Amino acid sequence: MNSMTRLLGWIDDRFPLTSNWKTHLSEYYAPKNFNFWYFFGSLALLVLVIQIVSGIFLTMNYKPDANLAFASVEYIMRDVHWGWLIRYVHSTGASMFFVVVYLHMFRGLIYGSYRKPRELVWIFGMLIYLALMAEAFMGYLLPWGQMSYWGAQVIINLFTAIPFVGPDISEWIRGDFVISDATLNRFFAFHVIAVPLVLLGLVVAHIIALHEVGSNNPDGIEIKKNKDPVTHIPLDGIPFHPYYTVKDIVGVVVFLMVFSAILFFAPDMNGFFLEANNFIPADSLKTPPHIAPVWYFTPFYAILRAVPPLFGSQFPGVVVMGVAVVILFFLPWLDRAPVKSIRYRGPIFKVALALFVISFFGLGYLGVQPVTPTYTLFSRIFSVIYLAFFILMPWYTKIDKSKPEPKRVTG
Repeated sequence: MNSMTRLLGWIDDRFPLTSNWKTHLSEYYAPKNFNFWYFFGSLALLVLVIQIVSGIFLTMNYKPDANLAFASVEYIMRDVHWGWLIRYVHSTGASMFFVVVYLHMFRGLIYGSYRKPRELVWIFGMLIYLALMAEAFMGYLLPWGQMSYWGAQVIINLFTAIPFVGPDISEWIRGDFVISDATLNRFFAFHVIAVPLVLLGLVVAHIIALHEVGSNNPDGIEIKKNKDPVTHIPLDGIPFHPYYTVKDIVGVVVFLMVFSAILFFAPDMNGFFLEANNFIPADSLKTPPHIAPVWYFTPFYAILRAVPPLFGSQFPGVVVMGVAVVILFFLPWLDRAPVKSIRYRGPIFKVALALFVISFFGLGYLGVQPVTPTYTLFSRIFSVIYLAFFILMPWYTKIDKSKPEPKRVTG
């Protein structure tokens, strides 16, 4: 024991191991009333690790070459020991990452976790979301299947709608006049090195910012306002370790059960996680009958299609789609309610939130459907509801009748 203590002391003299352990785990006091909604932050970190580890093993056999990429994925699936498992872990993990992140964002929405003093925590989280979208888009091209190729073609061509500089931007992204080997190589480099480094940095910044201001809770009460006068420990707080590290293990076990069920019994999720067209090699001369992005992009794709073109240009749709994402960054300043948590909010916010959730799921469904007049009409209705939730928020949160917050957390 003495030798271990001396070793620990030697490390602490040169690296802040013990102080970081205390600051971020054993002496980081979190509200004692966390519920199951607070599992998803740690689960997002778990899935990030799964994706990095499985991605490393995939790159050992993958060939970032337009002539060899599809065959190398087939080789991984058929000839590499446990290669099929590694590939499905990575493809399932990509979708589950967005499931967890969307639920994590929804938690922040219902409990007001973006409100003062956590504006920067929210902004870092949104930057993580954008980095995830970039990571997923670039990774989707790598199998070099039909949907990979044509999905990337559609998304990159959206940039051509930008006046004056659009075509140059699209060519710069592709690295060629068409999607080719140059595109595949640069997307591979960004997917396995550049974006993951940015993502890891943003995750660290997100956690540091969170631990600086403290975690929110289902009541939306700042536990730092009620401290023990002697110990200065929040009266409604408990150490993150061991209480929440043990509790998070329960969430991890349940998540891994769901993850494993999908992985072993339905890795393609009936075409939502892996489309049938992506098991066909990319063919630049044969367009699939219906091109749609992966499910986690479909709400924004539906918004893009809902906006009619102007003078033959899709630029208005691209702008509205961009606004639908960027407006999330301004959420801390759009919400004017005197309370944070949905527990004490009035009926107007609850109805608006319910309509927002319905519109998001509706747009997600419509984004994978072929274009018809009926679907386009519903896409426009849902798009208006989606944007109205944010644009009208300063007004309806101000007039909404909220309940008074309690002085202490209610459990």
